[in-house]
Amino acid sequence: MHPLLARRAHFALYLLLWLLVGVLLAVLFVAQGVSWSFAAAVALPLATAYAFVCLSAWYVSRGLPLPRSGMVRIGITAVTAAILSSGIWLLLAHAWMRLLAVWFPAAGPTALGAEADTLVFGCGVLLYLLSIAVSYVIAVYDASMDAERRGLRAEVLAREAELRALRAQIDPHFLFNSLHSISALTAADPGGARRMCLLLADFLRDSLALGGGGPITLARELAVVERFLEIERVRFGDRLGTDISADNAAKCLVPALLLQPIVENAVTHGIAHVLDGGVVRIRGRRSGDLLRIVVENPCDPERPRGRGSGVGLGNVRARLRALHEHGTAITVSEEAGVWRVELTLPAVETRAEYGRGNDKGESRQSSFDSRA
Repeated sequence: MHPLLARRAHFALYLLLWLLVGVLLAVLFVAQGVSWSFAAAVALPLATAYAFVCLSAWYVSRGLPLPRSGMVRIGITAVTAAILSSGIWLLLAHAWMRLLAVWFPAAGPTALGAEADTLVFGCGVLLYLLSIAVSYVIAVYDASMDAERRGLRAEVLAREAELRALRAQIDPHFLFNSLHSISALTAADPGGARRMCLLLADFLRDSLALGGGGPITLARELAVVERFLEIERVRFGDRLGTDISADNAAKCLVPALLLQPIVENAVTHGIAHVLDGGVVRIRGRRSGDLLRIVVENPCDPERPRGRGSGVGLGNVRARLRALHEHGTAITVSEEAGVWRVELTLPAVETRAEYGRGNDKGESRQSSFDSRA
């Protein structure tokens, strides 16, 4: 369908431009020695009629796209179409002036003379060629917009695929560690191993209910973290304590299971190596348009460094980078026997805003401990 016919407003503007062409043509007719009324009666309807004729220029340009058609072929076709269209317009002009002779008997069907025929034919050729040129400009613009839309769609699909891949790394990694813990408990504490299996089943059920990695509220994310810590508490008992709060950030959206690898590191590489255990503290707080989440745990400075596959903090960093181009940061520090991980990301509470990034922030990257 012709793009001008798709929207009434665009078509109305198109006809208005052609009425202006009719006014200019009437001025030229007046210069030929006819009255304003007769010139307007001839020019305005002719311009309107030729507006519909020139709509065919769009189909000429569509039939000869620029990337696949030579300029010589396009030029010959355009000139030929312009001459034919202008000839049709000239015939319409003669027929219309014969009809107008009924209302303007003094003017007569040949009042404008041969010079007017040349004028109408020449203007018709130029106007049709201009219509073809504009049609090519519109076609190039549409192709550019389509390419941009395809590029954006491809980027979105690639980002979603990356997020699914990163999410898929989390569950096996956590499951691997949990099964090792259960295996260790089967001999020392069979009842604890059974209880841990039940808690693990509940945790996996919750994680599957999160909806394929879509955003969830921080409050729900912290609830999932608490269930994970219940599993670990079977193994560590009173050595593992928790202190979790969301303050004013409970409704902010975060990627599902974002904190689980960080908390898993806090237990595996922190609490596990401290003789008296300790407390895993998690604080979420919204500051303006930023959400800050801090995870702290005691650690042994001389603990053995991990030799895992590196999907912990690196996974968190990659997920945040894929979702938010700007405004994210992960800061890792250790001081006075306390390991601290601080996440900064845009604070959004609606899915419409989620994943757009934050233009006010700057993308920052921080170093990660080898235990990730």
